[in-house]
Amino acid sequence: MATTRSLVVTAPGAKFASQDVELLPVKGYRLRIEIEYSGICHSDIHQARNEWFEGIFPMVPGHEIVGRVVEVGPKVTRFALGDRVGVGTFVDSCRKCEYCLDGRENYCLAGNVQTYNGRHYDGTPTYGGYAKQIVVDENYVLRVPETLDPAGAAPLLCAGITVFSPLRHWQAGPGKRVAILGFGGLGHLAVRFAAAMGAEVYVLGHTKTKKADAKKFGALDYLSVDDAQKSHTNFFDIILNTTSANIPVDSLLRLLHVGGSLVNVGLPGESQSYNPFGLVTGLKSIAGSNTGGIEETQLMLDFAAVYDIVAKYELVDATKAKAIDAAYDRVVASDVRYRFVIDASTM
Repeated sequence: MATTRSLVVTAPGAKFASQDVELLPVKGYRLRIEIEYSGICHSDIHQARNEWFEGIFPMVPGHEIVGRVVEVGPKVTRFALGDRVGVGTFVDSCRKCEYCLDGRENYCLAGNVQTYNGRHYDGTPTYGGYAKQIVVDENYVLRVPETLDPAGAAPLLCAGITVFSPLRHWQAGPGKRVAILGFGGLGHLAVRFAAAMGAEVYVLGHTKTKKADAKKFGALDYLSVDDAQKSHTNFFDIILNTTSANIPVDSLLRLLHVGGSLVNVGLPGESQSYNPFGLVTGLKSIAGSNTGGIEETQLMLDFAAVYDIVAKYELVDATKAKAIDAAYDRVVASDVRYRFVIDASTM
């Protein structure tokens, strides 16, 4: 069985260590990818630290993967050696339910196979992108346009599609006023996508030091929720919540135009409540969205190439596993602008 050098966490909250992990055999529709870059997502931290649910250890996190195809199985037709490709948050699905057949594998009724901290349908554990290589079925691999900076493109495979999909679904575009709540790893990409779609974009945040960046990426203004309460009630068509913090739901609903939607993509650690009158009196909605299917993720990557949208990032040298631990601590402290990306060549 072939192996690959990986950065592994052996128990909840443990420090990362470098070790070899088994790869799936390259057969059938599978292809082997030499990883170039792997983004660090906040969900990696939640799972490596058992903050959401019981994890599967040892764990190799990482579901924002960009690399080159170095081996193909005998049935592979979509990709060739040398192609630059990407892998996102899942690597298989049932392929039979109505959502898989509709190209929305992220909502697979059987539960899709997560890129890491999951199990293939035969029970084999999945290992993610903090590694030198990964083997994936070609049907769950994306083509990454060569014009995109590959390191900046890696976070698009989770953060990018997580914001692109709801913006597209709720029809952000000309004539729509969109507020992005939070301006971090997700939020800075949401601003860029919404602006490229033609929407009138604002940021609702609390760190005014990011105001210049927000405007640079396409926002018209950067406001606190309190300031917006004074000047932007009955104003926004869409508020996209990219944060994992508890939010003032009723205050945000007051900012929505009649028929507007508060859409959640961030996952707080606690339940939230709201007054139904805030919905009923304004035909308003509270909704949520979960990444995107393979077809839509490819659409997002192609859209990003047209508008040169990539994440603003800091590269992490993986020569020492402790660099990942330090990056995790900085993400939790919101001390990164705006995404960490592991340089797999240093692993």
